[in-house]
Amino acid sequence: MATYEDIEIDQGADIAIELHMVNLDGSKKDLSNHTVSARMRKSYSATNYTAFTTVVSSPTTEGISTLLLTNTETDNLDPGRYVYDVEISYQDSDENDIIERVLEGRITVKPSVTY
Repeated sequence: MATYEDIEIDQGADIAIELHMVNLDGSKKDLSNHTVSARMRKSYSATNYTAFTTVVSSPTTEGISTLLLTNTETDNLDPGRYVYDVEISYQDSDENDIIERVLEGRITVKPSVTY
C-alpha cells in the first residue's frame, strides 16, 4: 500500500524531493537493482504527463531516492492541482517483473510572478 502525501511546488523553481524508503519492519529498503519512476498528471485519466528525473543515492542500501524537476520543467506546468505517484520496479529471484507503488497524492503548482 502506497503512502499518501500532498506536495506543493513553485512554478519556475528547481525541485528536489528526497524520499527515504523503508520496509514494513522499519528497516531501510535496499534499492540495489531497483528502478524508481515518478509522474504527475492533471488528472488520473489525462494522457499528458510530466516525468520526474529520479536518482537513487549511493549506497543503494540506504533506501534514498530523489525526484527532480528543473526550473524549465516547472515553468511549463500550468498552476493548479495534479495527481502523482512513485513506483519502484525490480525483478524477483524468479525473474518476474515486480512493480510497487510507494507514494501517491496531489501536487499543487503555485503560480510564479517573476519570469
